[in-house]
Amino acid sequence: MAALRQSLTVDAVCDELSISRRTFYEWRAKGRAPKCIKLPNGSLRVRRMDLDNWLDGCEEAAA
Repeated sequence: MAALRQSLTVDAVCDELSISRRTFYEWRAKGRAPKCIKLPNGSLRVRRMDLDNWLDGCEEAAA
């Protein structure tokens, strides 16, 4: 349960990245989104650590 408390909803990730949900799901379909956890109810979560690592990778790619 501790990992879930350190996870973000799709809406929270979209707010943090200033993107739409549509963009998030397009990135996900193309394999470009951060790693997601699918809960039994079908909703997605992104671990804070996975989002931070993904952002670090984006920074490296831009350099």
